[in-house]
Amino acid sequence: MQMIVLMKMTFDTEEKIRIRNGAIEEDGVKFVINPYDEYAVEEALRLRDKHGGQVTVVTVGGDRSTEALRTALAMGADEAALIEAPGPETDEAGISALLAAYLSGKSYDVVLAGHFSVDRGSGQVAIRVAELLNIPHVGAVTRLEVNGDTGTAVASRDAEGDEVTVETTLPACFTAQQGLNEPRYPTLPGIMKAKKKPLNRFSAADLGLTEDELSPCTAASELLPPPSRQTGRLIGGSPAEQANALARTLAEEAKLNV
Repeated sequence: MQMIVLMKMTFDTEEKIRIRNGAIEEDGVKFVINPYDEYAVEEALRLRDKHGGQVTVVTVGGDRSTEALRTALAMGADEAALIEAPGPETDEAGISALLAAYLSGKSYDVVLAGHFSVDRGSGQVAIRVAELLNIPHVGAVTRLEVNGDTGTAVASRDAEGDEVTVETTLPACFTAQQGLNEPRYPTLPGIMKAKKKPLNRFSAADLGLTEDELSPCTAASELLPPPSRQTGRLIGGSPAEQANALARTLAEEAKLNV
């Protein structure tokens, strides 16, 4: 069984992010595999361990993205592919076109990706890829069972507090939600083996795409940090006094009619 994982490198959300000239200041920032993509990598490894086959991880980006690919290889992926982005302005439509072009020449049973990325948070890429490849897509999966003999899969996903179970034929694309699994940590032997595993590079031209075909459909007009939060305020007094003070504060500061 052939598993393909679409992944992305993002900044570590535990670190303080600085914005300069409308862009994230990358100097000194730690970059990691997008956390939701880690669930996808782990699930692909578990499927391979159960059914046999191979796990390939692929990303669109620059040289820095090789760090994330090497981490996935250290986790246990068999091979990796880096598709060079034409430029930093490449948007979800262009990234999806590159990934779909790469996959169109591959044999695969399961395509996995994170439900969304923690930086842009659009959640578009995997869905777009599935549409371009004309394969089924199930999003926000919290459980996945694959039957290689029948070529089918059963996936469960959260839906506003309820659980929805979906059965689909393979090949299919699934996006991983938190709770699907607990990603493993790379071991020292895994890190050493990762250095010898294949990491192939592809350009847009290698995949038969031109710059015009990858021209952005969207553009960021502005990038700003979230507004600073005010320090909380304690209201003293009796319960009645506290209620009156809270109502007065909501009316004066939040402009609410209470």
